[in-house]
Amino acid sequence: MLRNALIAAGVTTALLAAGPASAAEKKTIAVSIPAADHGWTAGVVYHANAAAKEINKAFPDLEVIVKTSPSASAQVSAIEDLSATRKLDALVILPHSSEELTTPVKTIKEKGSFITVVDRGLNDPNIQDLYVAGDNIAVGFNTAKFLVEKMGGKGNLVVLRGIPTVIDDERIKGFQDGIKGSDLKILDIQYANWNSDEAFKLMQDYLAKYPQIDAVWANDDDMLLGVLEAIKQSGRKDIKFALGGNGMKEIIEKVMAGDAMTPVETPYPPSMIKTAIYLTAAHFAGHAPVRGSLKLDAPLITKANAAEYHFPDSPF
Repeated sequence: MLRNALIAAGVTTALLAAGPASAAEKKTIAVSIPAADHGWTAGVVYHANAAAKEINKAFPDLEVIVKTSPSASAQVSAIEDLSATRKLDALVILPHSSEELTTPVKTIKEKGSFITVVDRGLNDPNIQDLYVAGDNIAVGFNTAKFLVEKMGGKGNLVVLRGIPTVIDDERIKGFQDGIKGSDLKILDIQYANWNSDEAFKLMQDYLAKYPQIDAVWANDDDMLLGVLEAIKQSGRKDIKFALGGNGMKEIIEKVMAGDAMTPVETPYPPSMIKTAIYLTAAHFAGHAPVRGSLKLDAPLITKANAAEYHFPDSPF
């Protein structure tokens, strides 16, 4: 991972040092991302627009176009329209869902576009030239290990999944691997689509169904907010821990304050989209071929180090 980070720093430096390309070599980089339907994607939109503004200003012969889509079907239409109306030298995409976007992105790849996939991987990794993401397995695994230690390896858990994507599968796998060998038991595991309202309703169902729940893993901080509200309204006292993941500033502030139910967190920064856009631009302007994978670390955030991950001016 350190090697990847050094490579990333090197190509970004090369990009910033390189002069503008000639007019005849002008390149178009399309960025396709979900609309800001929850906190994390709001951060993605913020950082994508910032990267586009910075690169378009610094490199007049690189055009970065950002398109947001409210659903997977809308995202398919958006990238198909972009590809039909102009030559896309590169596509940076954070897919709404892995399954629905794999074939449309493959079609664009076959036209000669450089493909950068961010966060939610496609079902066929051979399509991508570059992949940038956080360590989703570590998000689940590190959280699970914390629960195993703090709960003495025993207890009843309920888990909330996000949406059917590669990264959700990875987080769940990491969590399940982390509790292996312990007596922590997952009573139920269902999708809440990374949505606070849906998580609130699902947690209400869990609370009604199970008289003893020792801990909840919400997989994502937007869902965690819904979970915490449902627990609060229920008045239940049996739940020792309710944990999420992603590094939302509201949750980081709970960790900083020493919150008993949410004392730890794992990061999954939305700024990874900016890293991906800069690395893609470096492929064209920096004379530094960029291919491979860049995985960001997901260490456990505790009260001792939480200030390092607190960005009060961020939208997420």
